[in-house]
Amino acid sequence: MRNVARTSLVDAAIAELRREIAEGVWPVGTKIPSESRLAESLGMSRLSVREAVRVLAHAGLLHTRQGDGTYVTATDESKVALQRRLDTAAAMDIIDVRRGLDLVAARLAAGRRTAEDLTAMHEALSRRDGAGQTGDLDGFADADVDFHLRVADAAHNPLLGDLYRSMSDALRDSVRDQEQAALVPDKTHHDLLQAIETGDATQAIAVSVSILDQQERDL
Repeated sequence: MRNVARTSLVDAAIAELRREIAEGVWPVGTKIPSESRLAESLGMSRLSVREAVRVLAHAGLLHTRQGDGTYVTATDESKVALQRRLDTAAAMDIIDVRRGLDLVAARLAAGRRTAEDLTAMHEALSRRDGAGQTGDLDGFADADVDFHLRVADAAHNPLLGDLYRSMSDALRDSVRDQEQAALVPDKTHHDLLQAIETGDATQAIAVSVSILDQQERDL
């Protein structure tokens, strides 16, 4: 019975800490209160609190720094799990997923983009071109991903934008992995922007396919 009671207290502590993290009581990057203060506020032992913190750290919501304290690293365990999967995904797997997201984004963006969207896409593409000319691979990767994020934003579908942003780190790694092939001048991204700007959804989809086909060949 003692083990059952302890488990219940730990579960209760986990649920309460998870709720406060999700509600932003402790924003990402902030340090949570000490074990003693948490135990006092929750009305339970430090042992139960310590176990709850350990569980949430394993889930990726918290990170304990030796001699410093415990910090919030995420607010959603499902996003943590997705990010961990993306971190280990193969480049070809990333491209396969993008074939779904990019084509939908391009089609919707061609019909929904605003003047502000177009300005943001032009700016990102300009940075991409500049980084390519100077051989700045990191800058190129950042601008390339930012351009595609702007296309997703121009679709004005919040879920699509969130899905694309959840992949942003993996997308940057995928571009960097192409090394010098990524820096070769190409006009396809300009063609994509032009198709979106003129509202040609069919052409936007076709260009998106050609971009991904080329990236697949460069692997």
